[in-house]
Amino acid sequence: MKRSFSILLSLSTMCLLSGCLSVPHPFSHPGKETQNLTDRTATSRLDVPVPKDEASGDAVSKLWAQQVTEALLEQSVPAIAQPVRPGDWWLRLHTERRGDVIVPLYSVMTPKGTIRATQEGPGVSVADWNAANPDAIHTASMFGAGQVANTLTGIMAQDMEDDPHSLKHRGARIWFQGVTGAPGDGDVSLAQAFVAAFRGMKDSIQSSRTDADFIVATTVKLTDGPEGTHGHPLQHIRIDWRATDKDGHEVGIATQLHDISAHELDGMWGDVAMAAAGEAAGAVEEMITRYSSRDAKPIPDTTKGNGKKAATPQTAAPGTGG
Repeated sequence: MKRSFSILLSLSTMCLLSGCLSVPHPFSHPGKETQNLTDRTATSRLDVPVPKDEASGDAVSKLWAQQVTEALLEQSVPAIAQPVRPGDWWLRLHTERRGDVIVPLYSVMTPKGTIRATQEGPGVSVADWNAANPDAIHTASMFGAGQVANTLTGIMAQDMEDDPHSLKHRGARIWFQGVTGAPGDGDVSLAQAFVAAFRGMKDSIQSSRTDADFIVATTVKLTDGPEGTHGHPLQHIRIDWRATDKDGHEVGIATQLHDISAHELDGMWGDVAMAAAGEAAGAVEEMITRYSSRDAKPIPDTTKGNGKKAATPQTAAPGTGG
């Protein structure tokens, strides 16, 4: 029965929760190894001032800034609708009129007022834009927020590319706190199997929290289920593998769900532990990769004279938004 459960477990529900986003943490504070990047690395928030745009009236500008801010928050970008504060990165909203169409533009600005990157959204009819059509503004804002989120991921990826100590150039160091709540020898066997699953991987398990990049803790919960076939009672098992970063911020939770014969795992877990831990190790690696954006495509920093041919950066006074 245990071997049968082991096979089925690989097909069980593996839910990646909380932190698995395309832009999971675009604005992380630099650590002690990357303090020299503070003039480029984004801060803990992105200011979104109301634009002063000739093609937009006050009503349109306020609605656009509000809608973009809300859409960015849905993308897990810590955006704030407010004037630019000293030291903050910010989003410059502006437009271009092309015939009967208004084209929304989104420029990610450094604290020095330099354009780091600009994205162009789909055009909106002049009539809808001038009338502050809520559906049209909402659609444009949602699309623009997605572009901005991807841009921020690329900016962070470039900063990581330039930092020899970042996760683009080394494996993550994981402190595993162990397993609690499992019946039988599950706490021990699951923990041992999880550590073993990382052998040969780029990321590694270490024995202490010192210098760890991420922390993983695992809980197991059993609940009584319905009567199974032929009157055999079942139990519902849930295994949560929760990952946080070194500052305690949620990275994600990988959850394994399955129904088993009642008390089937009250003794030794054996190959069940190996199957569950092996699947979980891959899920944790995926969560770390998404959260850190270490596989994201970098956006070259054209403001630093890195030798790559690109458009000349522009500047705008903080708070103008236009």
